[in-house]
Parts: sequence; C-alpha cells; structure tokens
Amino acid sequence: MSSGSQVWFITGCSSGFGLAVTELALLKGDKVVATLRKPDILADLTTKYPDTLLVLRLDVTQPEEVTNAFSAARERFGRIDVVLSNAGYGMISEIEGTGDKNARNLFEVNFWGASYVGREAIKFFRGENQPAGGRLIQVSSLSGIKSGPGSAWYCASKFAIEALTEALAAEVSPNWNIKVTIVEPGPFRTACPTTNMFTEPVHPAYNNPSLPSMQLRGVLANPNAAFNGDPDKLAEAMYRLAYLEDPPMRLPIHPAALEAFRSQGRHLIDTADKWASWSEDVCLKE
Repeated sequence: MSSGSQVWFITGCSSGFGLAVTELALLKGDKVVATLRKPDILADLTTKYPDTLLVLRLDVTQPEEVTNAFSAARERFGRIDVVLSNAGYGMISEIEGTGDKNARNLFEVNFWGASYVGREAIKFFRGENQPAGGRLIQVSSLSGIKSGPGSAWYCASKFAIEALTEALAAEVSPNWNIKVTIVEPGPFRTACPTTNMFTEPVHPAYNNPSLPSMQLRGVLANPNAAFNGDPDKLAEAMYRLAYLEDPPMRLPIHPAALEAFRSQGRHLIDTADKWASWSEDVCLKE
C-alpha cells in the first residue's frame, strides 16, 4: 500500500498520541476521522484541512456513539483503512484506596470503550471496505505487560484490553485481510502523567515514603524526568506500522517498554522451568 492513500479513524485526539498521529497523517496526505469528546479543540486543524479531516464528537463508552461515528466516516470518505484505538487515561492509587466508581469509570474507557471500537473496526473492515481488509492498532502500555504498585487499576485495564485484542486477532479469518497490532508505549511525555491522570488520595496505611506506591507518586510530582519519550517520534512509528505488509502482533516502543518485555519474558520462562516438575503427572491416564 503506497504512502498517502489511507483513511484513518482515531480515538482520543484531543492530545498526546492521538493528536500527534492525526497531525502527521494529515501532513502526509492521508484522510483522518478524528474523534474526541470536545471537537472544538481541533478547530484550527479543521480549518487547515477542510477536505481531508472529519472531526467527530465521540464518547467511546457509549457503543451507539461508536457505531454512529463509523457510519459518519463511511459517509464522508467511503472506507476506513486504519483504526487507531487510543482513547484512555491513567490512574494513580493504592488498590485499597480506590473507590469502586473510579475503578469502574477507568475500565469503562480503557477497556470497554476500546472493546467497542475494536469490534466495530473488525465489522467495518469485513463488511464495508471493498475489498475487505484494514489495520486495527490498539494502544496499550508497558503497564499492559508488567503491572506495578500505585497504578494497579490502570495496569489491570491494559492487561484486559491486551487479552481481548490478542484473542480478537486470533479469531478473525485470514480471508478478511485484517491485521491487528497492540502497541505498548513506554513513558512518553504526553498529558497522561498530568492532566490525563486521575489521582486518588493516599491511603493512610500506605503513607510511608519508602513504599512503592508513594515512590511512584513522587516520580509523578516531576514527571518530565521519567517521561522522556517524544510523542512525535511515536507518531512516526505508528505511521510506519500502518503501512507494514507484515506488522507484528505486539510492538513495544521505548527502552522502558523493551525492558518490561524482556524482564517479564525471563520471569515467565524461569518460573516455568523451575516449577516444571509440578506438571509432570497431572494429566488423566487414558
């Protein structure tokens, strides 16, 4: 597929990765359906790209809004080649100190919202595109590979969408020409650690500064030191990914993400080897 010929459908375009990819794709000559809760944020881009940009209000937690947005994209551009499911936010809290409503709201966006977008994308690629086919890129996180203290609910939401997306990729028929990739960014300097982060008060039992969740809170008090990834560089990687003939199932991007993959892989292999004897005689004898 040649560069400059695709139609993108992107969620979470108000800032960060969604906005960076939107701007890059438009600059490259592609068409973009940019979705977000507050469309006025993209007023300047709409003026600059009146023919190749469609901005839609979308709350991904509402499945009917997701369906309507895909329909609007079809009416405007006739097809969708790439769906970048990017909407989401972070949460810092101790597990004990997280209110049920706040935890559920996080999952409504990061898991359920992404699931609605993913399912609609597959249906559109198979049933609307002629010929059938498309690319689904699901934005996860290194936190979807390796969980950590102080952000457990966020990690859980990313673990969940990783599992769902992996199964989705395995379910689709090869005849549909649909390719799925989960992208796991590391700490990039976006709005996630600041305005796009919900923070619960410290649980009184965990207020010892030496505890891991308190250390994470300390890091986020000055996030620029740790969040050193360039979101524009990630956007370039996403763009290249969309045009790969044989894209990977998973794509970690950032040295910290690579280390999370490697350390988790080593841990799983070491655990399997160490405890292998426990599985030697567990199967029924026929």
